[in-house]
Amino acid sequence: MNAALQFTLQAALAIHVLLIAVCVVRTWRGENVVDRLLGADLIGALTVAVLVLLSLLRATPMTIDIALSIAALGVIGTLALAKHLAGRGRPEGGA
Repeated sequence: MNAALQFTLQAALAIHVLLIAVCVVRTWRGENVVDRLLGADLIGALTVAVLVLLSLLRATPMTIDIALSIAALGVIGTLALAKHLAGRGRPEGGA
């Protein structure tokens, strides 16, 4: 692998890990549930990006399969939680 490409991938990996740390803090200190939901969703997306970068650096294609599985679970979890939060404000017998 080219040295410039390897340096770029390592720099991108470091930036993504730093962004995950920022998102963890934002999720922990979120003012409301929506902020925490968005923070958790962003953590999942950044984790997928980190796994893809690690796959490129180490030349292990199996890591991309794991990243795709995490992405699918993240989308399903976000949709389920958003549906739960949307139904929370309605009365029980309401239309």
